[in-house]
Amino acid sequence: MKNVLITGAAGNVGLALIEALHQHNGPLKIRAGVRNLNEVPASLRAYPLELTHFDFTDEATYYPALAGCDMLFLLRPPQLSKVNKYFKPLIEAAEKAKVQHVVFLSVQGVENTSFIPHHKIEKLIVQSSLPYTFLRPAYFMQNFSTSLRQELLVRKRIFLPAGKASFTLVDVRDVGAVAARILAAPLQHRYQAYDLTAQDRLTFGEMATSLSRGLGTRITYESPGLLRFFWKKWQEKVPKGYILVMIMLHYLPRFQRVPPLSDWVETLTGRPPISFAEYVQDHKRQLV
Repeated sequence: MKNVLITGAAGNVGLALIEALHQHNGPLKIRAGVRNLNEVPASLRAYPLELTHFDFTDEATYYPALAGCDMLFLLRPPQLSKVNKYFKPLIEAAEKAKVQHVVFLSVQGVENTSFIPHHKIEKLIVQSSLPYTFLRPAYFMQNFSTSLRQELLVRKRIFLPAGKASFTLVDVRDVGAVAARILAAPLQHRYQAYDLTAQDRLTFGEMATSLSRGLGTRITYESPGLLRFFWKKWQEKVPKGYILVMIMLHYLPRFQRVPPLSDWVETLTGRPPISFAEYVQDHKRQLV
């Protein structure tokens, strides 16, 4: 039985992957990397898996977590931008542990955006001896369940400096399902990169309309200037680094080409991707 280390196991994508692997019931032993073994979320304890200490900010945890693992599911926590400090030694530890395949959660459009950390991480992996698959998902629908949720609940609005830019979207459950298929048959996906999108391409104004329809309450969209957005988030005690991530994620697309839709979710899972309207219905209790 092959072992896979899942980084970010307690996050949205990590949990979606674990759920997909559990449903797939394949010949994989799941090792979930967590920062604190004494504070494991109940969502992780619900699955039959091995817990191991793994902390991106503690290089000493890398090799012990990877030892004996055949595969690695790797993501980048938003707050970590120093690629050479964290990811170079992690990839070297994976080589030392003789990991046979890395699935890296990148972002759509990374090949044309050399200044973002994901681009540099992809480059490090390509330059290593590790076989890999890159997943390049679109904008996560689940952002509305996490970082954007409080604004929805309290003010019934989306407050982002995205203007009228259109975004491709994807549900993290589809990302988890694709990752599970790849980990179950890694040889078929060596050295491939897959853009993962639903068949939705929406502005935030259109997302507000869809949310209003699905939730049965009026949701508005406001696109503030950068200074106003930064100041508001700063007052909310959002870390400066994360505010800058939010600006990069939502403001820069105003000046970029709209990313293309892809059919990789359906090709790799055998079913259509989850639509934004379906996401809203499935998460209605969280969003009102």
